[in-house]
Amino acid sequence: MTPAPPDLHGLAVMLLAVVALFLFSRDRIPMENSALVVLALLVVGFEVFPYVSPSGQSIGTRDFLAGFGNSALITIMALLMCTRGLEVTGALQPVADRLARLWLKSPTFALLVALLLAATLSMFLNNTPVVAMLLPILISVGLRTGTPASSMLMPVGYATIVGGVCTTIGTSTNLLVVQVSAEMGLAPMGMFHFTPIAVVAAGLAILYLWLVAPRLIPARTAPMPDTSPRVFEAVLHVGEQSAVIGATISELIARTEGAMKLSAIERGPGLFVARLPSVTIRAGDRLHVRDTPDRLKRFEKQLDVALYDALDPGHALAAGEAPKAGDQRMAEIVVTRGSPLHRRTLKTVPFFTHHGLLPVAVHRPRSPGAEVTDIGEVFLRAGDIVLVQGSAAALDVIKRLGNVLVVDGSMDLPHTSKAPLAGAIMVSVVLLAATGALSITVAALLGVLAMVTSNCLNWRAALGALDRRLIIVIVTSLALGRALTVTGGMDYVAGLYVMVAEPWPTFVALAGLLLVIALLTEFVTNNAAAVLGTPVAMFVAQRLGVPPEPFVLAVLFGANMSYLTPIGYQTNLMVLSAGGYRFTDFFRVGLPLQQIMWWSLSILLAWRYGLF
Repeated sequence: MTPAPPDLHGLAVMLLAVVALFLFSRDRIPMENSALVVLALLVVGFEVFPYVSPSGQSIGTRDFLAGFGNSALITIMALLMCTRGLEVTGALQPVADRLARLWLKSPTFALLVALLLAATLSMFLNNTPVVAMLLPILISVGLRTGTPASSMLMPVGYATIVGGVCTTIGTSTNLLVVQVSAEMGLAPMGMFHFTPIAVVAAGLAILYLWLVAPRLIPARTAPMPDTSPRVFEAVLHVGEQSAVIGATISELIARTEGAMKLSAIERGPGLFVARLPSVTIRAGDRLHVRDTPDRLKRFEKQLDVALYDALDPGHALAAGEAPKAGDQRMAEIVVTRGSPLHRRTLKTVPFFTHHGLLPVAVHRPRSPGAEVTDIGEVFLRAGDIVLVQGSAAALDVIKRLGNVLVVDGSMDLPHTSKAPLAGAIMVSVVLLAATGALSITVAALLGVLAMVTSNCLNWRAALGALDRRLIIVIVTSLALGRALTVTGGMDYVAGLYVMVAEPWPTFVALAGLLLVIALLTEFVTNNAAAVLGTPVAMFVAQRLGVPPEPFVLAVLFGANMSYLTPIGYQTNLMVLSAGGYRFTDFFRVGLPLQQIMWWSLSILLAWRYGLF
């Protein structure tokens, strides 16, 4: 029997939900912009056309904005801050170092260890920093041993997704599903409530990623060309107050103990002076040099000059735009095909300006002897490396975007003296939540407090861990789900699904729901798929007369199964650039993985809850 359609408000919200899913699937539209538009339409629409359901339930602006205070969102933000504490203190670095040494001894066994390590860490930490930590190691090991990095990066990236599904804090998606279902009357789930089911499926997935997946991946060429110290073309700007004004070139080189190799002196646009030892340095001169990043920074201090900003000939990094000394980082960004830097010049691409980074040098691996007279006019090609300078927060944002490859994220390494303390705080958070001594939200908030008060984390770094896209998408998804529930749209969608699934056994209805959510999450944000899918799961179970928990878990598991496309999950985008993969590689490797997870989780859920 076809369910009765909802009223006009319900139909309008259903249409808006379709529009939202479409917008969330568009790469060219910033996700936060799409989410804000949808949220604004909800608020304005229900403000202009107030709604009261037949049962007397109303919904309005306060309900739509309540997501900003949702406990699941607060928990997610607190856990991201705690994870940042591990990052900035280098708490995970000793693990990474041991893994690198093991890889040189036994690559096959090391790959299994890497997969298990990635999956285990992702059970308790956000998987983005886990992948960011492992990527440089895997790339370096691949180059040293002659093993294609592409055979390692994708399996390890998938392992973090597989591991994240095993606990309630493994991903933000898990927390949202647990919170939304609890608000709808389902019994709260503890940290390891569904771990036994997920771990069995994850174990099968790990075996596939270890033994089969590397053989399915073509030998792709990673954009990193070598591991030797890279020599960059850079320009040092002599400021008005520089101590080297009036010094001769010979005196200048002597200040660097003979280390600096001066290739040219630019005294105006296109005007170069002879590099005679007796030539004196003037204010405004630009010294063209070729050297490694650490030496370039040393020359800055020795000569009292500043690395030149390639985007603006009028100033150097010593100007007000430069980050404060204590917050300065340098990073090497590799130009990859399909990235916003490919086939562009530094002066024409808005990428660096938008993200608060200053490009200061360029490395050209295929023409090491070529001189670059104006690094801002260099036509970037795949494999070129741009040395950038900026704040730790700005560099972290670049890493999270995933559309460029950050090879070396820090020349100013984090202090590691706090690493054991940061690790102990994170372990305490997990234990307090796992034992039920405190709720996950309270334990995470106490973890942030401990990180900050113990100086493992400062507020700049803590706030830099927050993802504005994640926040606004979660709030919008919660508001949209609330509107669909109150106006009857969710009940209508559930009724349509039941109408199709009712003739089949309950197991088929469960497996079908899991697959639908898994396919949906390939094209829209997994948080949106989870928040919208959870009420549907509750309604479907109610209509079928079965316990709702297995259907809710089907949504949770399905929303994490982003295996078929590189756009489905953030870590997929990260390894896409680093491994030199093609779009089709993800489908080739991800489809068998999706089938393994789908069938194993469906069978385990049906067996656990007696739905056969």
